[in-house]
Amino acid sequence: MKQNIFKSICAVGMACGAMLLTSCELDRLPETTLADNTFWQSETDLRGACNKLYVDLPGFDHDRRADDIIGTAANGTSSGNWSLPSTSGDWTNPYNKIGICNNIITKGSQAPLSDAQKNRWMAEAYFFRAFHFFDLVKKYGDVPLILKAFDSTGDPDIKMPRTPREEVIQQCYSDLKFAEEWLPEIDAVSSDADWGRVSKSAARGLMMRIGLYEGTFAKYHGLTSDPKAHLKVAVDAAERIINSGKHALYPDYQKLFYFDGEGRQNKENVFVKVYGPNGAGATIMHGNSRQLENGVSITRQAIDQYLYTDGLPREKSTLAMIPETRYDDVFVNRDPRLAMTIYHKDEEAYKGGYTPFSNQHGNGYGIKKGFMLDEWTTNSKETVDKMIIRYAEVLLSYAEALYELNGSITDQQLNQTVNAVRARSGFEAKLTNDFAKQNGLNILDEIRRERLVEFIDEGLRYNDIIRWKIAEKVLPVTMLGLKYHEDDTSAQREDLQSRLTTEGGMYKGQKVCDQADIYVIEEAGTRSFDTSRDYYYPIPTYEIATSEGNVVQNPGW
Repeated sequence: MKQNIFKSICAVGMACGAMLLTSCELDRLPETTLADNTFWQSETDLRGACNKLYVDLPGFDHDRRADDIIGTAANGTSSGNWSLPSTSGDWTNPYNKIGICNNIITKGSQAPLSDAQKNRWMAEAYFFRAFHFFDLVKKYGDVPLILKAFDSTGDPDIKMPRTPREEVIQQCYSDLKFAEEWLPEIDAVSSDADWGRVSKSAARGLMMRIGLYEGTFAKYHGLTSDPKAHLKVAVDAAERIINSGKHALYPDYQKLFYFDGEGRQNKENVFVKVYGPNGAGATIMHGNSRQLENGVSITRQAIDQYLYTDGLPREKSTLAMIPETRYDDVFVNRDPRLAMTIYHKDEEAYKGGYTPFSNQHGNGYGIKKGFMLDEWTTNSKETVDKMIIRYAEVLLSYAEALYELNGSITDQQLNQTVNAVRARSGFEAKLTNDFAKQNGLNILDEIRRERLVEFIDEGLRYNDIIRWKIAEKVLPVTMLGLKYHEDDTSAQREDLQSRLTTEGGMYKGQKVCDQADIYVIEEAGTRSFDTSRDYYYPIPTYEIATSEGNVVQNPGW
């Protein structure tokens, strides 16, 4: 499936790679250090230049910054134990990629081609420029809005101060409108040679994601920008995807993350990072399954968010088994996605049957979602694709944006979104306005719950808790892991006792959960969240210095 696109990327990308690698850092180097004006002569040249954007696209990354998954050591961002950096790839990497986009836009616009030919490929650069500026805004807020390729280190814009975030976001919208107009429909990039290239669907999906993020961030953080204007962008973009008729939920949630879910035959794919080619000779690879074995696990906090088969959460359902006796009790009467996300005891896993408290990934719940034994055996030469935006996100973002915009959502809209996502995995409990009212549920909270459950370990959770302004509630707390029972593991109680909760969920005099024998991974006393500081990343001191003080540090840093 993925042979031709990688041959294309490698063959043409090598030809133009040198000039594109000299992109602008905010350090700040000249944008173009090679004379490349003779390169931009054909559509093949423009396509080859754009190929670099796909190679550099972020892919698999188990985001440990939030409260849903946890690593074998404390994450500095999640635990609040981070420091002011001198330099950081969080800042320079997006600007490097923006520099490549600016170079393509500047040079491509001068190519001896028709407007339609040029715009087709410039649209890819506009898409990725919006993608990377949005990445910067999420972390830093206001950032320098650099929209040109630098020809000289004497250009005063190299020392540009930070641009208000609203202006940067409006530029993202403008870039994406251009991209949506000139990119092909997703069916036109479904061939082996083109699959993975961005389409109108991808542009709409990114516009939806940005609108939802900015609308809710502005609302809950009290920004001066108009939240409803951004939420309207999200609603409209989602509706354009839905009404296009080009996307649908893949029927099998488990196989969605395997090779089965690759390509255009899976209508859930909206924007994908392509790896491969599959099999021997792969040139772009990752180590997702190895990382699942060795590096990350799911917290008990996240597990407790899964509903019971009556559609109610743990604190309200009469089906909840509290306290649990054995490890597998957590699966009883639960949303089917739980058993597709973590392992049952003795289920075939990383190196045989899964056994609690005997895994290299630590003492959280072992992640089954996306693990492929055949990929694991390649020793980090894995090639299954990474979905960056999928149709389930479109549906759940649409539901959230509608509710945030209007203060309500109809049952018909819930059926189209939340309930459709649930039904795909075999979860029959429906969320309706009457059900929520009768059971004391908050519709918005339930939509947010769906995002956590559906997208766990897909890199969305941290941005969600930041935009909702709940990081201060969910991060500086005791991080919990597995349920312990002697008959489930070879691990001895005496070796774990000091980290296990006692009756009633007590730990060192504090109630941290609702039952005994839950393993404490990180104590609340080792975690913190400074509300005056930690909703934004610190700007690297080197960037402030090289801007001669024009770039000003974020508050609290």
